Amino acid sequence: VQLAESGGGVVQTGGSLRLSCAASGDTICISTVNWYRQTPGNERELVAESLDGGHVFYSDAVKGRFSVSRGYANRNTLYLNMNNLKPEDTAVYLCHALPVRSNPYCGFRDFWGQGTQVTVSS
Repeated sequence: VQLAESGGGVVQTGGSLRLSCAASGDTICISTVNWYRQTPGNERELVAESLDGGHVFYSDAVKGRFSVSRGYANRNTLYLNMNNLKPEDTAVYLCHALPVRSNPYCGFRDFWGQGTQVTVSS
C-alpha cells in the first residue's frame, strides 16, 4: 500500500486548503484512513480518525473547521478539508492507514504517507 499526500502550501490566516491522500497498491488491505500532523520536535498529533459506521473523530483543535471527505470518482482518495486556518495549524500533515488485520496477506504494519507541508501565515 502506498499513500501520497498533496495539496499543502502557504495560506493566510482564515484561509482554506484541501489536502488529498491517494491510496494505491493493495488498497484492499486498508481498514481505515486517518490524518495526523506533526511539527518539529513534537510527536504526531491525531487530527481526524475514521470510526466504525462511517463516523469521524476530530481533535478539539480542529473540530468545526476541518472535515474529511472521500473522492466521488476515485474512492481511493481521501480529502482533508481545512477551513478558517490558524497559524497553529502549521505542520506537516500525514495520511495514515490501518491494515486489515484479519487478512494475513496484509501484514500488521501501519501505512504512512510522506506528508505535505501546510503553513499558515499571520
